[in-house]
Amino acid sequence: MRKPGYRFALFATLLAVVVVMLGAYTRLSHAGLGCPDWPGCYGFIGVPMSEHTQTLAEARFPEAPVEVAKGWYEMVHRYFAGSLGLVILGLAGHALVRRGRDGQPLKLPLLLLALVALQAAFGMWTVTLKLWPQVVTAHLLGGFATLSLLFLLSLRLSGQAAPLPRLAAPLRSLAALGLLLVIGQIALGGWVSSNYAAVACVDLPRCHGQWWPAMDFANGFHLTQHIGPNYLGGQLDSEARTAIHMTHRLGAGLLSLVLLLLAWRLKRNGLPRLAALLLLALALQISLGISNVILHLPLLVAVAHNLGGALLLLCLVLINYRVRSVAVPASQATGEHPGLTALPSK
Repeated sequence: MRKPGYRFALFATLLAVVVVMLGAYTRLSHAGLGCPDWPGCYGFIGVPMSEHTQTLAEARFPEAPVEVAKGWYEMVHRYFAGSLGLVILGLAGHALVRRGRDGQPLKLPLLLLALVALQAAFGMWTVTLKLWPQVVTAHLLGGFATLSLLFLLSLRLSGQAAPLPRLAAPLRSLAALGLLLVIGQIALGGWVSSNYAAVACVDLPRCHGQWWPAMDFANGFHLTQHIGPNYLGGQLDSEARTAIHMTHRLGAGLLSLVLLLLAWRLKRNGLPRLAALLLLALALQISLGISNVILHLPLLVAVAHNLGGALLLLCLVLINYRVRSVAVPASQATGEHPGLTALPSK
């Protein structure tokens, strides 16, 4: 039986998908500094549109001429992100009111509230630190974390976990490994994007016509880059960007092998639908990644690649939820609905 707040959590999850996609579009269209201040835009609530307000805006920020389209990309993202923050505040309030009743999760909504507050800070630092790659990547990871935790909350409130036989520990461990690798690959993708390394290699399966091109890993993964320069367009040289790009490719290969093994193990353990869902999400993401290279990073394909990463992450969250939320012997698998022993409700 669904618990109170399920539809609200599901709505928040869908809204988080929109926010993640708007963030990707803003970043990939080079509009991350479309508004040089935060939370407003050139000191206004919205993007300055009239000749008078644009003159005033450029007087306030002479180093940042007004680009209306990029400004609106940034502000629409902020509006949706702010709306998501209010929705999560409502979820936390609902959890506090209903705490201790009907297995209402409490810690998870409060964690989400803290996370969205941190995301607001990262959003500010993204602008004030001029797209410093560390902050941009952390902001991206925070968005994906918010999305996955909202999805987990929706699962916990859905009350629809089917009774399954006790699953082997190796399968649970493999599912956890898959989730960790997906998170790592998303972090690598964020580092690729924030350092403008997506087109560092424009051929497949080799790079610059070589299997192992010249690469500078020390500078490519130099995590203490200087704060101060404007990082729009990136500051790294070609060999450093190639190192980042190739690491992301190698990570994709390792992740694919693990997820293929996980899909096989899921099918063998009587979960063919989850296996099929995982294979579909993986195939979509690989196809979009290849298309990004071959087509030289078209904007819509690049945004879709971000969406594919989100869907793959949610797929792994669902798999881990299913394989860990059941703990009944096989002889009782058709009996009463089991308790969710591995994922506490509070």
